[in-house]
Amino acid sequence: MPKQINARPKPEMPHGDAPRYRVVKQALQKMIETGQYSAAHALPSEAVLAEKWRVSIGTLRRAVDELVHEHVLVRRQGKGTYVALHSPARFMFQFFHVEPRWSFGDDEAMHLQKPAEYPAIECLSFVSSRASDIQASALRIKRGEGVFVFENRLMLGQRAVMRDEICVSSGLLKGLNEKKFTRRSSTIYSLYQTDFGITVLRTLERARAVSADATSAKILGISAGAPVMQIHRLALTFGDRPVEYRISTLCTQAHDYVNASPLPAA
Repeated sequence: MPKQINARPKPEMPHGDAPRYRVVKQALQKMIETGQYSAAHALPSEAVLAEKWRVSIGTLRRAVDELVHEHVLVRRQGKGTYVALHSPARFMFQFFHVEPRWSFGDDEAMHLQKPAEYPAIECLSFVSSRASDIQASALRIKRGEGVFVFENRLMLGQRAVMRDEICVSSGLLKGLNEKKFTRRSSTIYSLYQTDFGITVLRTLERARAVSADATSAKILGISAGAPVMQIHRLALTFGDRPVEYRISTLCTQAHDYVNASPLPAA
């Protein structure tokens, strides 16, 4: 009998002229995006993944390192590598940029800085609606398609500091309702991840100075026409696909919007 050859098919991977580690990174991202690797379980070991894609441990590790730096993956000492969860700590580190005011020249205040305070969040409204031109353009859907629009008030130290107006596609977040939204156990981004399998990876923001309209003034306890900061934020998942369009109105009487550049990758 002729000798049988057991040839293993090569796993499907993205094509192109990208460096090998970037090809592996794209393949890992695809498996996370499709739910093959979830936040609840550890990824296979580096040796197993390197064998799967027939690359060196160094190549595999470089791909994983980039995903860790981008907050897609997280390493847990002695346990393995996991898809990063959207926890309150991650929310404070990566997505919430409001802090009580102090000056760079105030050395005492700088050294006495406490850990960032997690805001108390109150849901003011949750409605089903139809996408406006601006909402549709931001979310890359058609005008008039179904959306959920919810409004939150954020408090720090018993003081109203921010009004959030949030719009998401009802087609993307099928099954979302007011009860599920208001009774979530963690952050909004955690809800997207755990209940809908959608991981927010990064945000794009544009900030501008505006005058508070009557609604924002009432919510924030300030005078209509008072100066406030308005931040337009687009939350993105894999492939830079929009997940959420948010307009935040920040009362800057005693708080600042803080942007701290992340530390460079090691």
